[in-house]
Amino acid sequence: MSKLYIVPTPIGNLEDITLRAIKVLKEADLILAEDTRRSKQLLNHYNIETKMQSHHQHNEHKILLSVIEKIKSGKTIALVTDAGTPAISDPGFLLVRECIKENIIVDCLPGPTAFVPALVNSGLPCNNFVFEGFLPQKKGRQSRLKILALEKRTMIFYESPFRLIKTLEQFIEHFGSERKISVSREISKIYEETVRRTIEEVIKYFEEKTIKGEIVIIVEGKN
Repeated sequence: MSKLYIVPTPIGNLEDITLRAIKVLKEADLILAEDTRRSKQLLNHYNIETKMQSHHQHNEHKILLSVIEKIKSGKTIALVTDAGTPAISDPGFLLVRECIKENIIVDCLPGPTAFVPALVNSGLPCNNFVFEGFLPQKKGRQSRLKILALEKRTMIFYESPFRLIKTLEQFIEHFGSERKISVSREISKIYEETVRRTIEEVIKYFEEKTIKGEIVIIVEGKN
C-alpha cells in the first residue's frame, strides 16, 4: 500500500542510521529531500539509487498537492531532511498534516534527533522537559523568554553558532547568570563537544573560541 514514510537520517556520523531506514529509502518510489546535494552523500554511502526531489521550507507549500497526488496514485514516498527527524524544527509538518487529512498512511521511523543525546548527556533532569526548538528571531522572542523564566522543567533550544553568545546573554537577562546549562555542538561528529556550566561561565568559554556546528542548549528549569 502506498504511504508516506518519515525517515530520520544521521545528524553527523553516517553509521547512525537504522537498517530499516536504509531499506525504506531503497524501496521508495521517491525521496523528498531538504537539500538533495547533502542527501546524495548519504544515499551514495549506502548505494541507494532512488530518485530524489527537493522539499524544503521555501517550496513545501507549492508542491504539497502534487506530492499528495503522487501518493494517491500508488507511489510510496520517503521524506528526509538534512539531518535528524523531519518536522522537528525542519520541514515535514505540513505534509504529514495533509496526508492525515487525505487518509494517507504516515509511518514515522524511529531514529536520530539532535536534542535527545544532548538532553541525556547534559546531566540535567530528563524526566520532564519542554522542547522550544529555535526561538523567534524578532517578534515574540522577549515575551517567550519572559514566560520561560518561570518554567520549572528542563528547557531545550536549538541555536546557530552565529547567535549563540547573543542568545546566552538574553538567557542571563531572563534566567539569571547562575542558571545551569549544557551546550552541545557537532553531536556524533569528530569535534563533538558538550560544555556544562552556569550560563555566565559558558559565555566566557565560547567567547574565546571560534564556534562551529549546530548547537543544542539545555537549560535547567527554575528552582
